[in-house]
Amino acid sequence: MGLFWDIFLRFAQILTVIAGISGIALSLLLLFSPNLVRTLSNFFNYQLNLEKRLSALNKYIQTGPIIYRHNILFGGCLIAGSIFALIFLFFKLDVTKFSSIFNEIVVVSMILLGKISMIAGIILGFFLLFSPKTIEKIESKMNLWIDTQQVVNKLDKFHDDIDTIFFRHPKSFGFAGLIISTILFVLSIVNLYN
Repeated sequence: MGLFWDIFLRFAQILTVIAGISGIALSLLLLFSPNLVRTLSNFFNYQLNLEKRLSALNKYIQTGPIIYRHNILFGGCLIAGSIFALIFLFFKLDVTKFSSIFNEIVVVSMILLGKISMIAGIILGFFLLFSPKTIEKIESKMNLWIDTQQVVNKLDKFHDDIDTIFFRHPKSFGFAGLIISTILFVLSIVNLYN
């Protein structure tokens, strides 16, 4: 655990040094050459059309008829998988090994969530085996259509408000960025060598 933590801290320190240097460079550019920063900003600002890429999320895939047509197969698989996972979680999982890698509270919480899920899977599997109509009624009540189009529409709008604020006051933002980046850089260098 100590080795992973040391690697993570060293990586964070190096990343902080890089962020400090980048901040200093951008702040100096904003102070002395705001037109160059505006040209770079126009070059890197582009609009990404999410409509084509996220259209797969809005498709309705109906799996109910397949499951209810083969309810014995799916119910049996659900029960068998849940029992297998429960046996593993109750008897085979060594919590002390995982506790040395992750936090013990996280491991115990994940195991408890897994046990509850597998017990629910066994109950659901038995209902699917012996009373598929009950599961079908529950599914029809809980079946919702969640349209992601409203979120996609908000993400598809181009916002250049931040750029206009920075370029309206380049000196003040340049000085503020330079001070913050220099402090960040100095602290990260001191922390890296201590």
